Amino acid sequence: MTFSESAAMLAKICGAEITANCRGVNLDSSRLKECLSRNQDVMSPQCKASYLVPFDQIQKRINARVTVAQSCRLEIIKLCHGSTKETSKSVPCLMTARGVSRNCTQATIDAGYR
Repeated sequence: MTFSESAAMLAKICGAEITANCRGVNLDSSRLKECLSRNQDVMSPQCKASYLVPFDQIQKRINARVTVAQSCRLEIIKLCHGSTKETSKSVPCLMTARGVSRNCTQATIDAGYR
């Protein structure tokens, strides 16, 4: 699930609660999650039951992007002549390079690059 899909899901299931109780909260996932957690007593049953799902999806995507540097280390250095400190600069090369390992390919898929 992409970041935008996660945000859309959150807006769909908890939009009213966000508007009523979290107005002005920075929309980064940790602050919004904290705000919703503090206001569970006024949440709709649907929001209360499901609001953690989009946040979990966002965290999975973040973790997957971190994993690309680990899973694609050799490809980034040898095939793309890049640095694992700046993995995002090597992503276009990883998408087109020949000889990319199965683990690296899966990591780029999980991270949403493919």
